[in-house]
Amino acid sequence: MTMHPKQWARSVALLLAVSMVASCGLPRSGPNKREIFAGSVQQQGDAFIVSVNDRVTRATGVVPSLGFAESFKNAGVIGSDVIRPGDTLGLTIWENVDDGLLASETASSTILEEVQVDGAGFIFVPYAGRIKAAGNTTETVRRVITRKLEEQTPDPQVEVRREAGDGSTVSVIGSVGGQGIYAIERPTRTLSAMLARAGGVTIQPEIAQITVTRGNHKGTIWFQDLYGHPGMDIALRGGDKILVEEDTRAFVALGATGAQSRVPFESQTISAVEAIAQVGGLLATAADPTGVFVFRNEPEEIAENVLGRDDLQGTQRMVYVLDLTEPNGLFLARDFVIRDDDLLYVTEAPFSQWNKTIAAVTGSLSAVSTVTSTVDSINTLSGSSSGG
Repeated sequence: MTMHPKQWARSVALLLAVSMVASCGLPRSGPNKREIFAGSVQQQGDAFIVSVNDRVTRATGVVPSLGFAESFKNAGVIGSDVIRPGDTLGLTIWENVDDGLLASETASSTILEEVQVDGAGFIFVPYAGRIKAAGNTTETVRRVITRKLEEQTPDPQVEVRREAGDGSTVSVIGSVGGQGIYAIERPTRTLSAMLARAGGVTIQPEIAQITVTRGNHKGTIWFQDLYGHPGMDIALRGGDKILVEEDTRAFVALGATGAQSRVPFESQTISAVEAIAQVGGLLATAADPTGVFVFRNEPEEIAENVLGRDDLQGTQRMVYVLDLTEPNGLFLARDFVIRDDDLLYVTEAPFSQWNKTIAAVTGSLSAVSTVTSTVDSINTLSGSSSGG
């Protein structure tokens, strides 16, 4: 039987389209489930692939441990009204005469700013002389200055206040309302009070971390723990440095999800379900809910606990598999904790690849129509020429 040229052209074009689709890889967002499992240790790969169950969620449910050492928590509240060498004082002196010792004719008071307490613990006040300040409270110094001045001016009124300086002060930096150096005073002897004095934190409390550096020692806590655990509200010491910053942890989401990006944590702990929700969920038209993978470099101790082994050495590559279609799949995903630097990857459903194949073939068949039309045109022209 002789094939009509039109049928012949269509058949050839169709075969070409199918062979091209079969031989060339279709576009996709990453490896499929079969390719991931091929990289397992059981298949001579270098990663342990583990299906998530209740035991695995318990073994891997490790969250960052933040807190202050006992040396921070056991430090008692200092007598913050006691002046120390290096402190800076502010003095205001009122006189009940028109032409006072210190005040001008148009002013009834004199303000002395930044009066530095020297290394020996003394300050100098005009007409009162050299006064011992270190070891005394501001009230004691006020009475000494008043007594010395009242011998020369009637009924002087004196105010003494501690200000930020090189003595009993702390520096507060980072995400606070007002960065700066603050004196440790009676209302600001503890960490929470000092943060309030600095204007409070300016980032989300759920992801705010507070680091206190004291000499060669450092401690970090969650901001919320400062109020949830009173023992974390430590007493401050002169020279402390307080840093408020946002949590830097993040995970990466790839594959058939609503977004592919590096995603910062929005709370102290985040589950696999919450991580999926943060990136817009699974793509309904492409995602395979049986192929939700979490790639992680797991510490030796946790890896051995997960695998029930005691012969591993060093950090292990682990791939955790979540099947959201199982009866308890969503519960397991809710309980599975995502950690810093995790890679969340969702594979595409086989149906999605089939759709791409059909789309590719359909696109190729449009080329078939073009080839067929061209052949028909040539045949028509050939027939006309023969008739002529």
